[in-house]
Amino acid sequence: MTQPSQKALVPFVSVDHMMQLIHHIGIEEMLRGLAERIETDFKRWPLFDKTPRVASHSDVGVIELMPTSDGDVYGFKYVNGHPGNTKGGLQTVTAFGLLSDVATGYPVLFSEMTILTALRTAATSAFVARMLAPEGSRVMAMIGNGAQSEFQSLAMKAIVGIEEVRLYDIDPAATAKCKANLEGSGLRVVACDTAEEAILGAQIITTCTADKQYATILTDNMVGSGVHINAIGGDCPGKTELAPAILHRSEIFVEYPEQTRIEGEIQQLDADHPVTELWQVATGEAAGRRDAKQITLFDSVGFAIEDFSALVYVRDAIKGTDFFQPLDMLADPDDPRDLFGMVQRAG
Repeated sequence: MTQPSQKALVPFVSVDHMMQLIHHIGIEEMLRGLAERIETDFKRWPLFDKTPRVASHSDVGVIELMPTSDGDVYGFKYVNGHPGNTKGGLQTVTAFGLLSDVATGYPVLFSEMTILTALRTAATSAFVARMLAPEGSRVMAMIGNGAQSEFQSLAMKAIVGIEEVRLYDIDPAATAKCKANLEGSGLRVVACDTAEEAILGAQIITTCTADKQYATILTDNMVGSGVHINAIGGDCPGKTELAPAILHRSEIFVEYPEQTRIEGEIQQLDADHPVTELWQVATGEAAGRRDAKQITLFDSVGFAIEDFSALVYVRDAIKGTDFFQPLDMLADPDDPRDLFGMVQRAG
């Protein structure tokens, strides 16, 4: 049997390799590195191809493709969101991604992205909070203590400098899980019985719930002046977490308006409601937080450029390591016009 040539092998980062990479680098250091890569790409935002994600919705969830390119490298992510999966012992979100060389179209990285999406989502949240949260923020309320909660908490610690996280979930077992996982992290972790209790004293409020429906996780009277809201649970049409009155009181920041108006909290507002694009804040073209009493809101839905940044980070991080395996994905005949001849030689 013919053996694939070295140039035909694509680095594949499995789930096991991703976990090893995280332990090798250190999770907080990796979150900082991802945030730096994301910031770099936000600052060159106009270079990227941009399109709302391609979504296939069903009654039970959504399957999406998220593509982009900076002209030299193309990337995409496949991701699903099925809130009911946990009842059957499955993940709500699973994902994988790929980078390709634009010049040849050849893949250069294939990677798991279930874990990597959690890391890049948390890194993005913290990168944005560093720009928008009140100066000296040290306490975060984490409303929704599912798969994202620990990553969000550690990213805010590593990148923003929070010292205390106050947890609430309608399922006490989820809060207990998160609290146990954060033991020894250096954070003060407070389990709360209500969302109102969790918000007490918090300068940053993160909402991350999974139900695919219009919901009111934060009511208007729960949110005082001067806080930063990191709303990451609303990510598809018909799914929200915040009372509309909160949106009207907030300065709203988004990744890509064309996508956020379909999927984010602002789907509850008029199509011309003003928002600020985060890349403009990162480059200094637009203001972030202007005063201590302002409510800033990151209406986060996740965008393909953040996944691109995460994949590029991993591509660079695995160089010189054993945290990947060469995958035989591409036919590589001696004569590129003789694919049939290559098949005939097999066996």
